[in-house]
Amino acid sequence: MTKINLQTLTIKKAHQYLVSGDFSARDLARAYLDNINPDLNAYIEIFDDVLEQADIADKKIKDGTATLLTGIPIAIKNNILIKGKRTTAGSKILENYRAVYDATVIKKLKEAGAVFTGGTNMDEFAMGSSTENSAFGVTKNPYDLTRVPGGSSGGSAVVVAAQMALAALGTDTGGSIRQPASFCGVVGLKPTYGVVSRYGAIAMGSSLDQIGSFGKTTEDAQILFDYIKGEDKMDSTTIPDEIYKKTQKNVKEKITIGIPRHFLKEGLDEDVLANFEGSLEKLKGAGYEIREIELPNIKYALAVYYILMPAEASTNLARYDGMRYGYLRGGENLLEDYKRTKGSGFGKEVRRRIMLGTYILSAGYYDAYYNKAAALREIIKDDFKKVFENVDAIITPTAPTPAFKIGEKANAPLQMYLADIFTVSSNVVGVPAMSVPAGWTEKNGKKLPVGLQIMAPRMQEEILFRIGKDFEVPLLTI
Repeated sequence: MTKINLQTLTIKKAHQYLVSGDFSARDLARAYLDNINPDLNAYIEIFDDVLEQADIADKKIKDGTATLLTGIPIAIKNNILIKGKRTTAGSKILENYRAVYDATVIKKLKEAGAVFTGGTNMDEFAMGSSTENSAFGVTKNPYDLTRVPGGSSGGSAVVVAAQMALAALGTDTGGSIRQPASFCGVVGLKPTYGVVSRYGAIAMGSSLDQIGSFGKTTEDAQILFDYIKGEDKMDSTTIPDEIYKKTQKNVKEKITIGIPRHFLKEGLDEDVLANFEGSLEKLKGAGYEIREIELPNIKYALAVYYILMPAEASTNLARYDGMRYGYLRGGENLLEDYKRTKGSGFGKEVRRRIMLGTYILSAGYYDAYYNKAAALREIIKDDFKKVFENVDAIITPTAPTPAFKIGEKANAPLQMYLADIFTVSSNVVGVPAMSVPAGWTEKNGKKLPVGLQIMAPRMQEEILFRIGKDFEVPLLTI
């Protein structure tokens, strides 16, 4: 058997080894299971049937029906339903809930023969930018255990960065794939809203949520995306396949990239800014044309997001009342049941956002807040549409800082929300965005990854992949 070097494996390399018989899917699954570091707390649950899944994959490989993903160990954020598996959304209120059906993306990956390693840790109901808000403990950054991995999909980013799965799925409502990808030095893709079905993903903000992929390379994130995308009759917001196909065109030879420099002035870490300037030079050297652009209303995107998202979350989380599934803490009457169940079942950040969202949607405030935010969202969409008439992509840093210390922003929610300043706009307007590793900064003697965010017009993920592959900075392996 060929010695398995997890640090250098990609999906295509692993596939080649598997089909040539250098090692089996069981050997590969065992190698990843043996490499799981419990100190990182990246998994809420490691599935007990990983090796059995691998054995089924080995049969497919032997009978010639294997796909590129057959036998590939993939971790799944624990808010995406896998039938029979515990799906908690990082919350006490769902701590013992077992999914009764597969999410559409899971169904597609099962058909491809992927091996699911486990459910990854996350901020409760995807509410957070650090994976500190999980009912199952804090996930730690593999490059510095005193720092956060980002959130809310922190566990998925960590398992890929620390060789505990070859790839992973996450969800992204305002940066929850891209920001942890930046903090952990991996690639994180948030597709166009509606290109990947959300059926079977536990909802936070339904007009913002999107399932996406993590990989060590742009190619790995792209491969996973290609398997999970597509129209789904179970999700009416998915884009019909014929419309998606019509919009696809060959990426032109000379790509023009826009920089909203006016938006890069406040709160940006000096090292992150220096890294960004270096990234621009690298792209220029690779033949890309760089232009400064104006997005006059992008400065309002964060405020719009923090009105729309809590309002939608408040509505979506109303169902967790202890009556139908999950945690129940009974009282003397129905109202007492609700108060005790939700009061002790939801964490502090979730309660904060539910209350904020309920206030936004209440009589007398709906017009003042929600309707204004919805109107401004359309104005920001129009800004992006106009800019994309002149440039093919937009780049910014993924996050204003590298990974921050655990606990540093725990009691400063506004500071935590600012971690999303560069990422929320793509969710607000529905365009695809990807974070790719862009290099390093050093803090307290530790090298920490920094990410570059690339945004493209709706349904033009291919532009992201082209730039990502040309740009990628190989990072240290852990």
